[in-house]
Parts: sequence; structure tokens; C-alpha cells
Amino acid sequence: MNIITNEKLIKRNARIGQVTNIVSLAILGVGMYITFKSPEQFSLSLTALLIGFLLSQIGIYFTNRWGKSPRPDEQLNKALKGLDKKYTLFHYTTPASHLLTGPAGIWVLFPKNQKGRIVYEKNRWKQKGGGLLSGYLKIFAQDSLGRPDLEISSETDAIKKFLSTKIPELSTPDINAALVLTHPDAKADADNAPVPTLHSQNLKDYLRKFAKKKPISSETLHIINDSFK
Repeated sequence: MNIITNEKLIKRNARIGQVTNIVSLAILGVGMYITFKSPEQFSLSLTALLIGFLLSQIGIYFTNRWGKSPRPDEQLNKALKGLDKKYTLFHYTTPASHLLTGPAGIWVLFPKNQKGRIVYEKNRWKQKGGGLLSGYLKIFAQDSLGRPDLEISSETDAIKKFLSTKIPELSTPDINAALVLTHPDAKADADNAPVPTLHSQNLKDYLRKFAKKKPISSETLHIINDSFK
């Protein structure tokens, strides 16, 4: 499998996360100092604490996505290791964060590292289980499942628009999507979801079976891959 990764973007965003975390801690420290040393300056200390908290959330976002190993791209690389050279995995180099092209077609992949049981209810993916600690992490460590439905719609539409603009003469093939659970303790229980929701351990086999049912021609695949370079 060919892997194309925007290493420059990853390093830059990891650095942003590191710097933002340090700055947020410094500002929070100043806010706490003012709170105890000059309680009459409550508005100033509150402002510092709010700014520090907001910066910490930005830092956590960047760190979770680009600063911690294994990163989402590394987890997908591991899950798909063993696919032949007809497949190409793009990380942060296309309108979708993680895009796989190959005999199985075009796939926008959405790695999620939440543990517990992932279900699909009332048109939403939800995370079940985890207790109080899980609830705390969802709020303060940005460890929630988020809104995969919005992400899927946004990124698949972006790929469709890109291909129709870049190669208008090509009849754009289906843009598939999959929600990929990467946490060892995650369990997919969402057969009713609009897109495949499966553990990363099962992703490779799923794609191989899909390629046998709905293969894409090598000529079309070559044109599509060239458009992303």
C-alpha cells in the first residue's frame, strides 16, 4: 500500500498544540495568582481563567489529533497494513483528512478512538458506557465521539466537488465512507448506521470483500490518484 502523508502539517499542528498548552497553563497560573493575592481584581482573574481555559481546549484539540502517538493516521496505517500497491492512503493531502483509493473504490475514513459500545440511534452515533470518568473526559479532554454524521457529509461532499472540478470529464464513482473505531476496547454495534461502522481490526477484510463486489477499474483509479497529486 502506498501512503502519502502531509508530514509538514502534522509537525506544525503538533507544535501549535504544545505551545498553546504551555501558554494556557501560564495564563491559568496568572489567573489563580490574582484570585488569591488580589481578590478585589475578580474581573481580571476571571478573564485570565477564561482565556486560559479556552486556550487549553485548543491545545487539547491539536494535541489529541496531531501530537499524541499513535495518531489517527498511524492507526489507519497499521489497520490497513498488508493491502497491495493498488491501494493509496492519503493523510491530510486531499479535501478529506483520510482518504483511501484502490480496487475497493474511494473511501473517506473517519477514525475514532473512543472506547465502549458505539451505537447508532435516532440518526446519531452515540457512545455507551464508560461511567463518570468517561463523562469527564468527554467534556474536559475532548474525548467525545462528536458528530460523525456532519463530518461524513462535509468530507464526502468535498471530495465529490473536488473530483468534479478537477476531472469534469470523468463520471465520478461513488464516494464511500466508514467510521473506524481504533480503541482496543471499542465495540461497534451499529449495523443500522448509514455507513459501515467497524473496528479497525476488521477494516482490511471488509475492504477486500467490498472490492470483489464493486471493483473500480485501474484506469479510473489512476486518473483519480493523479488528481490528488
